[in-house]
Amino acid sequence: MAESTPQLLKLALANGSLQDSENTSIMMLDDVLAFVCKQLNCDAVFAIKSCHSNNTFSASLEVVDTSITTVVSHFRDYLSFQGQLTQAIENDQALIDALLSHQHPVHIFQELTSPDSQQAQKISQYLSLHIDKSVRIFHGEVTPAVCVGNVTMVLIATTFQPVAMLSKQEKPLSCESFWQSMLDEHCFQLASAFELTRLSSLLDSKEKQYQELFSHLPMACALIDIEDKVVLQNQVSDNMLKFQIGQSLFDGLRHDDHALLKDTLHIVRQGVLRQAWCEIPIKLGLSTHWYKMSFCHALNLQQQLLLMVEDVTERYRLADELTFHSNHDALTGLPNRVQFEGMLDELLSNDEDIPACVAFLDLDQFQVVNDLSGHQAGDELLQQVSKRLKQLVRKGDVVARLGGDEFGILMYYSDEVAAKQVAKRICQQLSEHEFKWKKVKHNVSISIGISTFSHSSKDIYEVMSQADAACRLAKEEGRNRWHYFNSDDPQVHILYSQMIASVDITGALALNQFELFYQLIEPLDKNEQGLHMEILLRMVQEDGAYVSPAIFLPAAERYNLASRVDQWVIDNLLKWGGENLKIWREMSMVSVNLSAMSLADQKFMGWLEMRLMVEPELVDKLCFEITETAAVSQLEQATALIDLLRPLGCKLALDDFGSGFSSFAYLKTLDVDFVKIDGQFVVNVCSDRSDKAIVSAICQLAKDMEFEVIAEFVETAEIGIKLKSLGVDYAQGYAINKPCPLSTLTSGIRSPWLALHSPDEVIYDI
Repeated sequence: MAESTPQLLKLALANGSLQDSENTSIMMLDDVLAFVCKQLNCDAVFAIKSCHSNNTFSASLEVVDTSITTVVSHFRDYLSFQGQLTQAIENDQALIDALLSHQHPVHIFQELTSPDSQQAQKISQYLSLHIDKSVRIFHGEVTPAVCVGNVTMVLIATTFQPVAMLSKQEKPLSCESFWQSMLDEHCFQLASAFELTRLSSLLDSKEKQYQELFSHLPMACALIDIEDKVVLQNQVSDNMLKFQIGQSLFDGLRHDDHALLKDTLHIVRQGVLRQAWCEIPIKLGLSTHWYKMSFCHALNLQQQLLLMVEDVTERYRLADELTFHSNHDALTGLPNRVQFEGMLDELLSNDEDIPACVAFLDLDQFQVVNDLSGHQAGDELLQQVSKRLKQLVRKGDVVARLGGDEFGILMYYSDEVAAKQVAKRICQQLSEHEFKWKKVKHNVSISIGISTFSHSSKDIYEVMSQADAACRLAKEEGRNRWHYFNSDDPQVHILYSQMIASVDITGALALNQFELFYQLIEPLDKNEQGLHMEILLRMVQEDGAYVSPAIFLPAAERYNLASRVDQWVIDNLLKWGGENLKIWREMSMVSVNLSAMSLADQKFMGWLEMRLMVEPELVDKLCFEITETAAVSQLEQATALIDLLRPLGCKLALDDFGSGFSSFAYLKTLDVDFVKIDGQFVVNVCSDRSDKAIVSAICQLAKDMEFEVIAEFVETAEIGIKLKSLGVDYAQGYAINKPCPLSTLTSGIRSPWLALHSPDEVIYDI
């Protein structure tokens, strides 16, 4: 045989033998043993191979033992007992175990001595089985066990005939070291070849397992080559994406999305990130689906990328739906306030100065519909009005529901004349709209305020506030009409100022930009030791200047902020009293105003009761003032306030008496402690007989009904003396003192006022 052992192995590798079955590997081994037998000129060569690995996985993914022990031999043709001898060695597991664990060579020389080791004796015994007694082992060599990877190999070479019986050409080489070195070399090469076979088989098995797992993954996966084409995909990917093998990832994508996908692929291929993803829409048939595509390296020689795909279409659908609902009113389907303000912002930031008008609409007496027919009827009316408004505006105009029964209209390319025509048409058509609910007919009308949208406006809220002010004026003028905002109109200016003030009130409440003041209420015919005062409120601007309550309090009433203002006053007054307990105890009475809105606010009334109950040392000095108009219009709430205050020891005063209903019958119902005469009857009491008669009548009534009288607007000592003579108990006004910050008060002890003035002295300290 011309080939050497390495050449035989190379030939086997080239022919793919190492990738074939175990039988094919044994055939390759048989050829190598024949070559070795011829090289050593011996009678037989045995190979014992063991391959052991417990790291291989079966198809069911359970660990299995793949240990295989094989005995292969090659004999000269004239030996007839080769099959029996090979089988005898193969059946003796103890011999095989001893050989595969032996670390030293074994030498057998029959003609000299008996074998000098147990392994040699065992080998000699089995090699002599079934052999004529005249045949003996005259020369034998056993290699140490050679381990390469998970393969262990032993080679045995023997001669069975005496040297004299061999021809000259067949005589074995006498140098045992030559046999040993040859066997060692062949043994190592064979062990290496079988380990390579094992590894190749294992890799092939792993590749098949990988492909099996890949095809059954529940997520859509594919392999992408360096040209961005699909080279392999699993079943889920095939069903989901409908990609064909060899098809580019960019097929089916919009051109605008190519850059995003290219950037994602580049990030992974360049190693910027180990994994990167992007979300891209792909059109499949008539529908478009959104997919999240994640890429990472497949870790193979082809430098492919592993693509994992997740269908996120439902999330995008929900996001679109959420975006719609966040920008549109659920009841009417119209754009909501957020969307409307966004349109105004876009218009204001537009470089093109587009002429436009903004309208603010408010349904008249909408609360009546809810009260009489229920909120379901109110919802139906709002839907009908929404449809009518869209029909009555010009093409391109935007109708939005701003909240409740309020609507807005943005009229592009509109001037004052066009806006007024739209408003006139809406008022006329809606007044003719007939709304019935369960046989109940409701009249429908609307009030509209219009403002010009200009790029010179500070912001969109300035324009909306102007339209809102104009709408409120339209309501006050009788409803079912429109009003165009004009800054020169004094009525609109007042309303607009109050709206701006309402914003300031909200900010002042949040930033604590209010300050408590006090004004004395002086007894005219009593020798009280402690101060009697009324608590007043001022708003503090950023520059430290004070805002008059005549500006911000009407705004608080109009825009439903009065209860919050009252809560701030009472809370901070009680905190001051707790911090200045000595002064508080010295005082006689501290009066605090309550708005009509607070009387009707159950939440506020509940808060007031709890706040007073936790201040037992302070509440007996408190007196709450409500206006006559509030008390008469909300008699039930005023009575409830009295019932709340009496058990706590608080007093109640009826403010501005005579300015409202002026009906003495209400005094019979209201158990008040003080009545404050409106200033219009006080300022001229010294010269006007009618005023004097009214004050006298109130004082006489006070004596009979056992309440005390306080006169406001006392601006001179003369008025004070006159009031004292008429029977007025207390006086309040600039003649006594001007309002001062509560923080400047250092004592609760009073100094008598009228004692400082003679009857003829008049003070004009205004």
